Amino acid sequence: MAAQISVQRLSGYGLRRALVAGIQRVIARRDEINRINVFPVPDGDTGTNLAFTLSAVLQGVRAPRLASAGEVLRRAAAEAIDGARGNSGAILAQFFQGVSEALGPSKRLTPDALARAVSRGSSLAREAMADPREGTILSVIHAFAVSLREQADCGNDFRTGFRNALLVAREALRQTPEQLAALRAAGVVDAGALGFVDMLEGIGEFIETGRRADDSEMPEELAAAGIDTARGGEYIDGHRYCTECVISGETVDRGALKAALLAMPISSLVIAGTREKVRIHAHLDEPTQLFETAARFGAISREKADDMRAQSKSAHTRRDQVAIVADSGADIPAEAMDRLNIHLVPVRLSIGGRDYLDRVSISPREFYNELRTSPVPPRTSQPPPGDFRRLFEFLLSHHERVVDVSLARGLSGTMQSAESAASRTDSARVAVFDSCNGSAGQGLLAIWAAEAALVGWSSERIVEGLTRMRPRSTLYAVVRDIGYGIRGGRAPKLAGPLTRLLRFSPVVKSKADGRLGLVGAVWGREDLPEKFARNIAKRLDPSRQWRLIIGHCDCAEDAERVHAMLLRSVRNIDRAWVMEAGVAIGAHAGPGSLVIGVQDYEPPQP
Repeated sequence: MAAQISVQRLSGYGLRRALVAGIQRVIARRDEINRINVFPVPDGDTGTNLAFTLSAVLQGVRAPRLASAGEVLRRAAAEAIDGARGNSGAILAQFFQGVSEALGPSKRLTPDALARAVSRGSSLAREAMADPREGTILSVIHAFAVSLREQADCGNDFRTGFRNALLVAREALRQTPEQLAALRAAGVVDAGALGFVDMLEGIGEFIETGRRADDSEMPEELAAAGIDTARGGEYIDGHRYCTECVISGETVDRGALKAALLAMPISSLVIAGTREKVRIHAHLDEPTQLFETAARFGAISREKADDMRAQSKSAHTRRDQVAIVADSGADIPAEAMDRLNIHLVPVRLSIGGRDYLDRVSISPREFYNELRTSPVPPRTSQPPPGDFRRLFEFLLSHHERVVDVSLARGLSGTMQSAESAASRTDSARVAVFDSCNGSAGQGLLAIWAAEAALVGWSSERIVEGLTRMRPRSTLYAVVRDIGYGIRGGRAPKLAGPLTRLLRFSPVVKSKADGRLGLVGAVWGREDLPEKFARNIAKRLDPSRQWRLIIGHCDCAEDAERVHAMLLRSVRNIDRAWVMEAGVAIGAHAGPGSLVIGVQDYEPPQP
């Protein structure tokens, strides 16, 4: 028989179980929430973001030593601030912070204390927004808070009061399309607000019965309100990246921080947290600007920037189309990334005493400037499994399968990180493929996989095709200054004086496991781009069709010279791109180096 909890007070143990019930309901229904996400941008990730935010809370409140209600909510707030993802996640984190502050060290929760705490949470959540809008999660939280206050004033117990306040929250959710034109046009309610009501539904089920609500069925009255997949939403926010970070310090001046951030071209700003720890969420085009501004107010961590344009495309493409992922060890031209909707997980970079996200919080050009001046060699590291997991979870809510074209296992732990993430999601739906390549070679394979997905190939067929294309995709590089490789431990010290004495630049090629091996040299310092291009052209069978990616390490003119020479020398070039090479190879090859990815191209057929 299910245990009944007190109707006049709730212990820390009971509160913990109630929160777990609410959180598990949101996690179970994250795909439904994703599918109606249209505001502030239709990127289809609100359910995933709420699930990640609340998963952090779930792990925290399960600690057995949390005896009092105050301790449970203090832990919930702290974990929510650390783990918040997305606009709704940041708002929910600040809601928990307000609830925790109002409850203080109380051992038990009464209806009156709950009403005061939720009212405080509602106020702090609204204050966290730079531009609070009605028709969002804020409206539903406010309606719920007002109703709880009324119920407590009437002397109602937990069951009656929460039941009645939940009815008010449901009604507020139904009204959100009347308050926001974007919701009305799409025929849906607000996704963040639905997530909040889902959490209340789970909590309410526990308060009523003492049992956790396992089902993920939508309440009939909400289903009747037209909650379904959003119709068509378009990317209209105007900013590309959903950007977040955490600031830690003795006293973070939130007022000054808000003013500094609002001076930037920014939208959807949420500042949540305490005096010692603050989480920022914002939409903007240059994540670096936000990170640099945040760093003036304390130590920053947990940086992330999601490409909302790519997410929006995934949210509104065919569900049966396979999603393609790569890490930023791959050099993929921006044109191909956008056209084929390839999702990128950034490699981590440490240089000059700062940590960066490759191609997000530092551009290749900024990296090469730092590389020239920093006395300490840069260090690259694989993305943590959480970065892959967050992207995989999002993509699986919109696609049946995901294929990750990974940097070679022999070059980095990146593939292991992706495999770890896949094992913690739905591993049968995620394939992690070893490109046995990097830079432009890996990029060519990712492009090929995305083309195969576009014409309707299954994930199994894509992996089979990649296996055939892998030995036909090769990376070459010429290193102008071997000193950077020596400094980073990738080349022997003897190589420096030897290359200077004999006046040659080493040419390296990717081997079967992805590692680079010496295959030749370009002699003399004059006309190095043309000499390198001719060296590669001689290796390409003129009877085959070729694809090329030419990458440069801060030497754009040299890359254009290589491009021109290859176009003159190689007859059957299907496509040749020129781009700036990323940090994965640039950190070791150094400025002035050139890379060429070549692929014996065979287009995937429908």
